[in-house]
Amino acid sequence: MVEREAGGLRERKKAATRAALSAAALRLALERGPENVRVDDIAEAAGVSPRTYNNYFSSREQAIVAAIAAERTERIGAALRARPSDEPLAEAVVEAVIEQHSEPTGDALTLITTAPALRAEFVDAVASLQSPLSSAIAERLGRDEDLATTVLAAAVAAAARVAVERWVGGWTQAAGDLLVVTEGPSLADGLREALAHVAPALRAADAGTAA
Repeated sequence: MVEREAGGLRERKKAATRAALSAAALRLALERGPENVRVDDIAEAAGVSPRTYNNYFSSREQAIVAAIAAERTERIGAALRARPSDEPLAEAVVEAVIEQHSEPTGDALTLITTAPALRAEFVDAVASLQSPLSSAIAERLGRDEDLATTVLAAAVAAAARVAVERWVGGWTQAAGDLLVVTEGPSLADGLREALAHVAPALRAADAGTAA
């Protein structure tokens, strides 16, 4: 019991440190511009050493995006599990992914759309959805996590990545630093369109379980 409580405390401390680092990274990026923020600056602002920083993030861009994305990776599994139990798997997965991929707004949107390195990191971060999705899909289907659920989750993550990449690519910077969006769907609409191509496989998995 004591060991479990100690483990829980360690995880809470790690989560708090990660949150402090990502919050500091975003604040400094907004104040100075992301290109003017060093890892040492982020670590100092969060009250930890650069070595500790490197235990959580591999780059400043990763830390900044973690704050903007609001740890959606950790919540995607819970979002899927929270969908109505009688909802088909395909619909549940689509709605859970859209729920966890709200569009950045305000200054966060400006950062993502004007800094190429941040755009790339924002897109790459979608891949991290695979592992928690695989576990949640398996649980929803009432089976053990296996190759099939891993492949389904990988397909969902890949489709979501394409949608996010297309959405980010729709933003351009015009004269006077005014951001305008070219023709293209909202992020939610783009995700729905991309995930529609994965839906048949999710429906087949659902049907196979029901059979």
